[in-house]
Amino acid sequence: MIGGADINLQNSISDSPYLYAGAQGRTEILAYMLKNATPDLNKHNRYGGNALIPAAEKGHIDNVKLLLEDGREDIDFQNDFGYTALIEAVGLREGNQLYQDIVKLLMENGADQSIKDNSGRTAMDYANQKGYTEISKILAQYN
Repeated sequence: MIGGADINLQNSISDSPYLYAGAQGRTEILAYMLKNATPDLNKHNRYGGNALIPAAEKGHIDNVKLLLEDGREDIDFQNDFGYTALIEAVGLREGNQLYQDIVKLLMENGADQSIKDNSGRTAMDYANQKGYTEISKILAQYN
């Protein structure tokens, strides 16, 4: 609770202020919530994900950094599709410099690249399939 507002209260599509701030790049708001309230890590978005997964997928690198520094979110948490933050940053995006930086940040913080999604693919599988050679190189450095 912050001033009587519940950061964990979810709406009809399972968004809460905390999850929304993470997913939508609202870094200042997310930082304020992390400092002044306690996020309920058992509440997930409509895809079954934590705040880190959509932050990584949508390219909100400052939110990714903030959540990793905070340390409460599970870096290897899998949503309903089996996607982790790492898999979403590789498999659902463009492979450009921003996503290379996010992948590197996740790997530096101990993301497990051996995790497979519900279709049996890893982040490396997606990188190879999409021809993201720079991301493949980053992943290989941590293998």
